[in-house]
Amino acid sequence: MLQAHSLLWHYLWLAPHLFTLVLVVLVLRTDFRRHYPFFCLYLTLASLEGLCLYALDISPKISPINWWRAFWGGIVLEGMLKFVLIGELLHHLLRSWPSIAKLGRNLVSGAGILLVFVAAIAAAFAAPDNAPWLVGSSHVLLQTIYLAAAGLIVSVFAVAAFFHIPWERPAFGIALGAGLVWCEHLALWALIAGGVVRNRTWVDFANMGTYHISVLIWYYYLLVPEKKRPSKTPPKDRSDDPPSDPPSASSSGAPQDHEETLNDWNRELERLIHQ
Repeated sequence: MLQAHSLLWHYLWLAPHLFTLVLVVLVLRTDFRRHYPFFCLYLTLASLEGLCLYALDISPKISPINWWRAFWGGIVLEGMLKFVLIGELLHHLLRSWPSIAKLGRNLVSGAGILLVFVAAIAAAFAAPDNAPWLVGSSHVLLQTIYLAAAGLIVSVFAVAAFFHIPWERPAFGIALGAGLVWCEHLALWALIAGGVVRNRTWVDFANMGTYHISVLIWYYYLLVPEKKRPSKTPPKDRSDDPPSDPPSASSSGAPQDHEETLNDWNRELERLIHQ
């Protein structure tokens, strides 16, 4: 079952990319494309890239070295779109608080610079590979890209958790699916670049299977409407009871408290910036 060119192998390579193209067609009919244009572009190009690589892989006229050349070019293009997508998610997360957004961008940018240095060190210490240069460099490049992308998406989650910033449902779904597949790809490509795992067929199944799960996550968060919370049971008639004091500010719900706190922080950061 877990062998190259098996039925499961063909399914896991083709199905997620076909599903994402269908997803793009469905979301393009709504206002989603105006709010998340780079995510739509990322899905479209990633899907077309995957389908083209599949066609090249099964074609007897394409040599392995030419396949790796196409794969290398796809890595570079898709890698750039990953970082643009992270910026789009950060914009949607912090757009209501400009000053916090500036601070958040600085924190994520600082994390990005640190990750670039870590990726460069990891690439320098990558285990030598007896494969052709194009293959070995692809492994190192993938490790570098996923180290930066996975680290940045985790930084976005960290900023949201630190400032108690509520996620929009589509943005959270996009970040969750991307974070899952990027972190898994980082782990496996780091093992490959480090020489721990080489020429293991299960690696392809793990990567393709994880991407399939991410696509299903995107389907759920982008197409399935959020369930409305059931209304609370109406209070009993207490017309005969004495009037009670109005609720204090501290009795308000947690989301309102977090929003007020964010507004206070945003005003304070604006004051510090203008000083």
